[in-house]
Amino acid sequence: KEPGIGQGGPLNRAGSISTLDSLDFARYSDDGNRETDERVAVLEFELRKAKETIQALRANLTQAAESEVPMQERKNFKSSPEIQEPIRPLEKRALNFLVNEYLLKNNHKLSSITFSDENDDQDFELWDDVGLNIPKPPDLLQLYRSCGSCLSSPKETVDIAVGMEADDLLELSTTKEASQTIEQTQPTAVVQELEYQISLLNSEKQCLAEQIKKLQSDIEALKKKNHASVPVIPPSEKPGSDEVSLPDHVDNGQYLDIRGTDSVKGTTQQECVTNSIVINTNMDSTPPPAETQSTHYTKLKSQASQSKVPVQFDRPNRKLSPAFHQALLSFCRMSADSRLGSEVSRIADSEESVMLMLGRCLPHIVPNVLLAKREELIPLILCTACLHPEPKERDQLLHILFNLIKRPDDEQRQMILTGCVAFARHVGPTRVEAELLPQCWEQINHKYPERRLLVAESCGALAPYLPKEIRSSLVLSMLQQMLAEDKADMVREAVVKSLGIIMGYIDDPDKYSPGFELMLLALGDPSERVISAVHQVFIPAFAAWTTELGNLQSQLIPTLLSRIEKLLREGEHSLDEHKLHIFLSALQSLIPPLFAVVLQNAPFTSRAKLQGDIQPIEVTRFPRPASPLQDVATIIGSREQLAALLQLYDHQLEHEGTTGWESLLWVVNQLLPQLIEIVGRINVASTTCVHEFSRFFWRLCRTFGKIFTNTKVKPQFQEILRLSEENVDVTAGNGILTKATVPIYATGVLTCYNQEEDRKLLVGFLEDVMTMLSLSHAPLDSLKASFVELGANPAYHELLLTVLWYGVVHTSALVRCTAARMFELILRGMSEALIDKRVAPALITLSSGPEL
Repeated sequence: KEPGIGQGGPLNRAGSISTLDSLDFARYSDDGNRETDERVAVLEFELRKAKETIQALRANLTQAAESEVPMQERKNFKSSPEIQEPIRPLEKRALNFLVNEYLLKNNHKLSSITFSDENDDQDFELWDDVGLNIPKPPDLLQLYRSCGSCLSSPKETVDIAVGMEADDLLELSTTKEASQTIEQTQPTAVVQELEYQISLLNSEKQCLAEQIKKLQSDIEALKKKNHASVPVIPPSEKPGSDEVSLPDHVDNGQYLDIRGTDSVKGTTQQECVTNSIVINTNMDSTPPPAETQSTHYTKLKSQASQSKVPVQFDRPNRKLSPAFHQALLSFCRMSADSRLGSEVSRIADSEESVMLMLGRCLPHIVPNVLLAKREELIPLILCTACLHPEPKERDQLLHILFNLIKRPDDEQRQMILTGCVAFARHVGPTRVEAELLPQCWEQINHKYPERRLLVAESCGALAPYLPKEIRSSLVLSMLQQMLAEDKADMVREAVVKSLGIIMGYIDDPDKYSPGFELMLLALGDPSERVISAVHQVFIPAFAAWTTELGNLQSQLIPTLLSRIEKLLREGEHSLDEHKLHIFLSALQSLIPPLFAVVLQNAPFTSRAKLQGDIQPIEVTRFPRPASPLQDVATIIGSREQLAALLQLYDHQLEHEGTTGWESLLWVVNQLLPQLIEIVGRINVASTTCVHEFSRFFWRLCRTFGKIFTNTKVKPQFQEILRLSEENVDVTAGNGILTKATVPIYATGVLTCYNQEEDRKLLVGFLEDVMTMLSLSHAPLDSLKASFVELGANPAYHELLLTVLWYGVVHTSALVRCTAARMFELILRGMSEALIDKRVAPALITLSSGPEL
């Protein structure tokens, strides 16, 4: 069927819908006049709808007149221009709609969302929600350009259709003019609105008349051209009406319409074999200006004449009349009246028309696909969203993408994220900000955690493709809000990982302080998986940025140390061990980037070459990293580069010293003394704190290497502990030996390396401590803490028994008594073989002593 007048005027008329009460079946005959009768029926339907609209407007007018401002108040407003008439509800809703429409057209989607939330009593998707049959005025831009003029140009309101007769237009014009005369009797304000509507309809009528004349002349010219180019076939060879229409202008795209047998019917045999032009109007969008349509239509005709050759079909040698032939073909059950039938009957023959077709069909396809298989639609949705020319349709498609699956699992989320990244690479940062980010923002508080998880992961995946200003402002704020408010552990974990990615791309120095606070906030999370993500992703990325800013040694690490010192000062009696763990774990994760800074700022860095005899790095050279981002080789750049630097590093420490090596001197002269001082203030009875600091020093020494540990770390501890033979017999003892410094030095520094000389040094240290504490009658808490920490590892059981045997055979009864007390700390978890072989003889020896 040939469509009638499309939607384009403010009257919001229905399309060419033929209903039972608008069609006269008696008119349908084989006399060839069906097309004209259909046009008449459609126009009758339009006229009836226009009369119904006028009746509804009258009802509205009565209601508006009852609620109008009193005449005296209106006179006051007119006499006093400085007093503005208060806005009416109808005016407010109309302005709200126009403002929202302006924001959407100009890609201010976030502002539009906020504006919609603030006016949640209004539906911004439908103009009719403003008021019943209220004409829609031009948009804000046109109102501004016309400086308040009521009439818009014909180019802005034109609608295209064929099938209008001049008499029908005159009849419709007469009806509208009559309605104008009736409405003039109503109050002034409402009459002006009706006059505005009628003027729009009149201008539309004129444009339609002109456009119809032009299109009809184009059709006639094309028919004449086809008559001249197509040879005449004898009537006996062309009884059918098979034909293929030229591309018709639908939705600004090109289509091959296969409904020729139903939509175009000629009155002669030659008209049945000529090509026909069918002009359709997009019923879902406002048509472009008349000049643009005319130019585009001319272009289509020229393209069709050059590239489209009329398709000829074999026709049987029969003498059936065209009417009989068409009636016969009507028994083929084809449906072109429905939405789907309309899409099926049109075959797109250009890229743009394919995108337009997909944009129309996908919203109807998605709900009917099984949830478990919907990810198969992702390529179609993304491709269409990338290439579709209409912003509104693109927004709808991306909304479908993010709502494709109710609760997407890991694999489905990965597929959607892959598609989002592909979309971002294709369209660039501006469209990512304008089209993808609003979808994330809308679902930030979705009731399903899987959807919020998709938002958190999308922020990280899209970070490389966003404008840097958005990265460090809007996206950072979104993730910060989710980290602080979301109740799902898996969502906060994804937020932390995305924050780490953001830290890898941020370049605004002002964001250092918010980044530091985010790190502390995440480290204080109650979920272990969130804290693990902080150490694996966020802290390494944040440390890398801090290193570029030059703040790692000057600001980040000193700030954490000062927080620990403040915590120890405030909690002398009740230390907050949880906060201490947060700060110390952050310091521990900063050891690899700190060592990388030392290597990259060493005197020998410029001499490092990858060629030559480079010894490979031992597997046990560094502690196992929590993630690849904490691997020193990853931070440096490659394992080969790290091997070359390590070789020069060891040589420099062993033979040339640290002169001029500022980054390492900071570690030796500032970091280590401050850490040792903090260790001395820890309560030795706090097993957790002792263990945390022991692990910290163990990782520090293993990362910086054996030479550094032996020449820089151990001497500083030994100087404080002052273990020497002349101090052994001092009755007052050494106060530092009762502090946590002893167990942390023994378990964190002396156990870093497990060679024979290292074990001897550890044994000697424990023997000296046991002797000095026993002879000076000092508390044994530090020695007990050392034995408990070392006894947790079975590898040190024999070493501890060696130390205790030294005490068992000591000449002093005080030392032997101390050794007896230590046995009960290590027996738990010790193997039976060791107990039989080493413990039992020692206990027998103690029991036979004279002091018993």
